[in-house]
Amino acid sequence: MIGIRKIDHVGIRVRDKHRSIAFYEDLGFALIVDTGFEKGHPIIMRHPSGIVLNLLGPGTEDKDENVLMDVERKYAGYTHMALRIDSLAETEAFLAEKGIEITGRFTFKDMNAIFIRDPDRNVIELDEYPGEDPVSRLTAPDDDCEAYDAHP
Repeated sequence: MIGIRKIDHVGIRVRDKHRSIAFYEDLGFALIVDTGFEKGHPIIMRHPSGIVLNLLGPGTEDKDENVLMDVERKYAGYTHMALRIDSLAETEAFLAEKGIEITGRFTFKDMNAIFIRDPDRNVIELDEYPGEDPVSRLTAPDDDCEAYDAHP
């Protein structure tokens, strides 16, 4: 076994660094350093929760085949990051204030989730549930998972 301690950072390729920095700053991430975005090096941002993003770029393709959760064609690869939130109601109000569209939602057992997109259409799932772990993670394979069908 590898002694993994936590996710170190999430890397996201973006096209426009200024637009992406502003979007993630709206979500509470602070710009730490731009190590050379134009040369393909990351812009490092950190959230007070400890989550670190590396915004990589610049994206060079005009027509993306991005791995998106809610498109019919399904590619292998990463589809989204999920961030746990304190309050769904407060988050929805914040998103409305910032003009950030909610692109999907689902409820499964004790978890409520909404989905948003960053400026490059990368999917971000925002999850609310009581306790340390949602009951949904404890679902047995034979449990009724019909409510999960709403997951993009």
